[in-house]
Amino acid sequence: MTYSIVWFKRDLRLNDHLALHNAVSRGKVLCLYVVEPSLWAQKDAANQHYQFLLESLRELYAALRQRGGQLHIMTGEVSDVFSVLFAHQPFSAIYSHEETGNAMTYARDKALGRWCKQSGVTWVEFAQFGVVRRLKNRDDWQHYWNAHNDADCVPVPTLSAAHFEQLAPGLALPQLPPAVRDLGLDPFDPPRRQRGGRQQGLQTLNEFLTERCRQYRGGISSPLSAPTACSRLSPYLSYGCVSLREIVHATRQQIATLSANEDRQKKGLNAFISRLYWHCHFIQKLESEPELEYRNLHRGYDGLREHDWNQAHFDALTTARTGWPLVDACVMMLRETGWLNFRMRAMLVSVAAYPLWLDWRPVGHWLARQFLDYEPGIHWSQMQMQSGTTGINIPRIYNPIKQASDHDPHGHFVRRWLPAMRRVPDTWLFEPWRMPPDVQRACGVEVGVDIPIPVVELDTATREAKARLFAVRAQPQVRAAKRAIVEKHGSRQGNHDRARSPSRAKKTSLPAAVQQLELDW
Repeated sequence: MTYSIVWFKRDLRLNDHLALHNAVSRGKVLCLYVVEPSLWAQKDAANQHYQFLLESLRELYAALRQRGGQLHIMTGEVSDVFSVLFAHQPFSAIYSHEETGNAMTYARDKALGRWCKQSGVTWVEFAQFGVVRRLKNRDDWQHYWNAHNDADCVPVPTLSAAHFEQLAPGLALPQLPPAVRDLGLDPFDPPRRQRGGRQQGLQTLNEFLTERCRQYRGGISSPLSAPTACSRLSPYLSYGCVSLREIVHATRQQIATLSANEDRQKKGLNAFISRLYWHCHFIQKLESEPELEYRNLHRGYDGLREHDWNQAHFDALTTARTGWPLVDACVMMLRETGWLNFRMRAMLVSVAAYPLWLDWRPVGHWLARQFLDYEPGIHWSQMQMQSGTTGINIPRIYNPIKQASDHDPHGHFVRRWLPAMRRVPDTWLFEPWRMPPDVQRACGVEVGVDIPIPVVELDTATREAKARLFAVRAQPQVRAAKRAIVEKHGSRQGNHDRARSPSRAKKTSLPAAVQQLELDW
């Protein structure tokens, strides 16, 4: 009697796992995770991602062992692993969730599809998010999102040793996760990052729904309040420790328990639901156009920055030496925690794209490695949106001095992450490089040594960047090409631009400019 492979990828859980549920209903299964050396060799891969993955795999392994099964962890390229496994112990089908990953995983999936066809193996895939494969028309997308998240969560199937295929001895494949050095990864791991695994994800969800959601509205923009005001569920969504549908259902249930005088919590949780909608909206962009990862969405912007690379500007950004305290403090926080709230992420990209005039691709690879919750569809969509190369979004150009004044007016955030700033008087908090020599001596800070001088003059560099960008936007052929991009990727107004209210049957309208809202990363 043959069996099926349940291929775990970024869906590291047993609950609400359609691939596992359907495979078990059809016979014996072998649960498999493949560590792919070529995936970890990509420019967007980091050790913190690998460590979070291993932590999640350990918990998944234990959950299967409790049910009489085993998670087999093999190392190699996916098509090679399946080919060797098929020759060793033939199987009839592969069950997995769809993945909207980087270009490497897209090429890998196409190669596996060809191998399955040649080998007579059925490959059955299930939607992981409210993202539609081979979507023909954006007009219908909201319907699909609602249908996915309105459906019941699939329970963990009743499992025992009898449900699992035993792997015959003699398989010529490594069956232990490789060491970090063997994957060629930089060993650095942010010491204060979130830890992986479903239990950590559920605990984070419960804390947010019952306590921290009170801060959500009005609390997610400032880097001071955002670490507790944001849901902090993003890495658990990215690695599938908790499913999107589980989070949507749990949020709806929590809203239903709130009383009339708990309006602040209700509004916060409804706003959170809307951001889960936009989470999928941006992933759909990459699903529909994989080239978004490495090519300007609007081809009229080709050549805008690519040929003006300035390594000194990039080095200043990545080493927290731009001279703008809020920017440098954000980079230091990322290095320590692997997380930053959306507004500060957007500001980093904006500063890189405009006053520093850096191409979005190398900056995007660097940031992907910094973000523990790196989700390719959201990441690359946002890199292009904040850099002004989508051609359909109004450019958002963040002034880091104004952002500091608005969101860290007393300097608590920058002083937390930049020790030298603790000695700077409040008068010079936002522009410390302008301190006179006598003030520097009095506070024991030397500009250019302890505190960097900005690499460019902010107003001049930003003005020049805007002029270059808007000169391209004004070209007739560039303006004319916008329509096709809007048709393929733009959100729809009216009923198509509304997410189903979690607390009642009718739909809750979202603002027209909602694409600029802070996604809860």
